[in-house]
Amino acid sequence: MKPAVVLVSGGMDSAVVLAIAREQGFAPHALSVRYGQRHTSELDAAVRVAAAIGATAHKTVNVDLRSLGGSALTADIDVPIDTDGHVIGADIPVTYVPARNTIMLSVALGWAEVLGATDLFCGVNAVDYSGYPDCRPEFIAGFEALANLATKAGVEGAGFRVHAPLMRMTKGDIVREGLRLGVDFAQTVSCYQADAEGRACGHCDACRLRAEGFEAAGVPDPTRYVAG
Repeated sequence: MKPAVVLVSGGMDSAVVLAIAREQGFAPHALSVRYGQRHTSELDAAVRVAAAIGATAHKTVNVDLRSLGGSALTADIDVPIDTDGHVIGADIPVTYVPARNTIMLSVALGWAEVLGATDLFCGVNAVDYSGYPDCRPEFIAGFEALANLATKAGVEGAGFRVHAPLMRMTKGDIVREGLRLGVDFAQTVSCYQADAEGRACGHCDACRLRAEGFEAAGVPDPTRYVAG
């Protein structure tokens, strides 16, 4: 099986991407990043997801983005919720983490070079998402070009490819695809401010998009929520 590096956050999208990589015949090496996020229970979920779906290997790399701040996920800034009047996707929200996907894909690219892999997978989406600039097709194309210019393997002709199989799917589509692949969504954590047990707040943008996905797919939502 050809090795590939798959970014696995512990959320529903990356779980589906990991399952897709396996179905496509890759030996998926799951990579999670502890970047100083406030919702570290997602990293516990990443361990569960990688094991359940059958990742060939799983590693967690530490990158301290909290020292930079600038985001509600890495600094003492309130996470937007459904009662504050904002519209999801109308602008770039304070939950955007500066350069996060660029950094994560760069770490994945480094591991790929070590493994002799030329395929990277990530769960970015440009349909039902929060408006992040590093979730767009242009970003993925740009990073793929960079990967082939800025690495030893790339300039020697390895031909890196960045796969973003969920890019044009709705959240409902993602739920249906995950169910087809046997993903246990109850093991995943998407909430921006999940508690230590992985229970979701039910009010942040990530929770709202996740709930809308299960509703659109017409299946029960297995998410555990904080009481009240």
